[in-house]
Order: sequence, then structure tokens, then C-alpha cells
Amino acid sequence: MTAIRLSAQQARLLHLAAQGLLARPGRRARKADVLAAIARMRVLQIDTINVVARSPYLVLFSRLGAYRKEWLEAWLAEGAIFECWAHEASFAPALDYALHRRHVDGRDGHWSMKHARRMRREHAAEMDSLLAHVRERGAVKAADFERVDGVGGGGWWGWKSEKRWLEALFALGELMIARRENFQRVYDLGERVRAAARANGHVPDADEVSEEHMRREFTLGAVRALGVTQARWINDYFRSGRKLKDADLDAFVEAGELLRVDVEGWKHPAYVHPDHREALASAAVGRLRATHTTLLSPFDPVVWDRERAAAMFGFDYRIECYVPAPKRRYGYYVLPILHRGRLVGRLDAKAHRADGRFEVKALYLEEGVEADAKLAAAVAEAIRRCADWHATPQVELGRCEPKTFKRELREALRRDG
Repeated sequence: MTAIRLSAQQARLLHLAAQGLLARPGRRARKADVLAAIARMRVLQIDTINVVARSPYLVLFSRLGAYRKEWLEAWLAEGAIFECWAHEASFAPALDYALHRRHVDGRDGHWSMKHARRMRREHAAEMDSLLAHVRERGAVKAADFERVDGVGGGGWWGWKSEKRWLEALFALGELMIARRENFQRVYDLGERVRAAARANGHVPDADEVSEEHMRREFTLGAVRALGVTQARWINDYFRSGRKLKDADLDAFVEAGELLRVDVEGWKHPAYVHPDHREALASAAVGRLRATHTTLLSPFDPVVWDRERAAAMFGFDYRIECYVPAPKRRYGYYVLPILHRGRLVGRLDAKAHRADGRFEVKALYLEEGVEADAKLAAAVAEAIRRCADWHATPQVELGRCEPKTFKRELREALRRDG
């Protein structure tokens, strides 16, 4: 292939195309679309904060529009997807089970594995007893066990001992998540969960893979999921190792397994998976078009790498829900606003389900973004779609920056409503 040079915007569009965020779906979402979206991303990060929607649901909504949230749990119960530690706690396609299982042994430096291994050493008898309980009586939830260590419990987020042991056994692969009930994990023996998945026709490519195969597949898979990426961002996607250098990818390029391209303004080369060759060619001649405006989860793959989001979109994004309130700049649960291929702002939102209100506490446009009626109409429609999906149709608009945008946005929300 002749050397290709992309503009910064063309690179952004290629990235969004790979992530399924270039355009709104042309039809109503179906159950199969949930599985397809997860397969496209390869990992769907889990977070339990429920101020708007829990993150995995919101990530899917950004790509699929209104869909039935129970489809995600259905795919988990059927074994088409499974839970693992990847880019933090995540859902992943069943076909990738062997890759993530191999990676367990390479995550010793991660906090989850440090806690799990220490717990296994210090509480071996109790955890063996818990495993025997699951083996004899079947799958369990943490809620099945009464707290006996006092209120607060200590340790991981004040979890009771059984919850900590269950999580450790899950991190180590001795237990898996069979299903979720009201988003609570239901733990069962790994072999039983895998057997059920096979019975439902969800069979991985292999039960075991080598370390070399795992690293190769995670490298190529991350590049494919990202659409276009620098070498240094690749391993963050699955948290699969140290930051790569361009020299580490020479063999992939020489074998035609990765394409090396230039991106305007990037100091380092970019990489594209051959599966995106057609999209790359379209991007290079200006044929990719972004028409989608939507709200993103704070844990969306587009923004979870702060360095990548800054380099690719000029968007400095920090998840502030874990920051002490006095130190927050934008708010507790701040959703990036994606508009036609750019991250144009962010909003601090809360869904009040009991009384049907979707509260936009504050909205901030990025510096240099033109706060005109067209943008207001697109953002209003995105807010309205999100609010309706939450069954919180009454949108309340707080402060806006710039202040003049509030009037335009209020008018657009009124028309849209």
C-alpha cells in the first residue's frame, strides 16, 4: 500500500468508525446488536456508579441508541460474553476467554491480583471452604452470606469477608460470573460456567493459548478496536503490558499484519489493522463522514485513556467521581459530548428516576467551539434521547458555559420536547 497520511480529523473519524460511533444506527436495536457491539470493542468496562446509567449500559446506548438493558445480562447468562479483569473489570466476548485466562498470570502488578493473591495466602482454609460450598450447593451471591465482622467490615470498600473471598476467587479464575441479578454478581465454579456456555454454542477458539499468542492477539485486537493508534496506546486497551515502541511493531508491519501511517500533528507513527484498509482509504480521501451526536460514558473506550483522548481529540478528560468534591472542576459524573467527530464539551448529569427528571447540573463547551443554534439542536436531541431512554423525560437545565449557550439549548430542548 502506498504510504498514507491522514489529517487529525481523518484519524478521529477512522477511530470513531472502528468504535461504532460515526453515525446513528439506521434501525431499532436488536439483541444481537449488543453482542456485536461488544465484539467490536472487545472489552466493555464495568462500573457500578448509577447516577445516570451504569457505565456498560451507557457505552452501548451511545452506539446503539435505545435498547433493552436486560439483553446485556441475557448474553452473560447464555455464556456469549463473560466477565474478567482486562481494562479494569470488563465484559468480553466468549471467543476471547483463553486470551484473558492466560493473562491472569501476567497481571501480578495490578491491584486486583495483589489483593487476590494475598487473600488466597492469608485465608486459604476459609476460601477452600467457600469453594466447597459453591461446589456442593451451586452458584451464590455475596448477599447470601450474613455479615459477621461488624458494620463496615474494612478491606475492599467495606465488603464482608465472603464478598472479598468471592472477588479474589473470581480474579484468580477459580470462580466465574454465571449471571447477574439486579446487577449483583452470581458466582459459580469456572468449569460449570464454561460448560454452560459450550452447551449454548459459545465455544472459544481454544481452551489454552501460549503467552506469545496472547500478546500477539491483544496487540492486533487493540489496534483493530481503536481503528488508528500510536504504539504507546496499544497495551493500555487490554492492560496487557508495558507501553510498546515502534520497533516492537516492525515485524507486524513487515508481515502486513499492521499498516503504518502518518497522522498530521502526531510525533510518532500510527497503526491501522488491515481489516480497516477500506475505511482507511475512505478516510484518506475525505469520504468518512461523522453525523452522530451523543453522550459518552466516563468509562467509554474513546476517553478512558486520558493521553490518547488529549492527543486525538484535544480533549483533556479526567474522571472526577473518584476526586474529592472540593477538587472537582466539572462535577461528579461528567459525560463527554461527541458531536460529528469531535468532543465538543461535557455535562454533569443525574437521572432522578423516581420522579422522571433528567438533571443537567452543568454543561461546558470546549474552548473554540461555536455555540450556535445548530450545535444546540444536536446536543438537545442527544440529551433528550438519553433522558427518554432513562424514563426521565423532564429535562432540567442548570448552568452552561458559555452562558449564552443556555438560551439556545433551552429553546432547542423545548422544541425537541
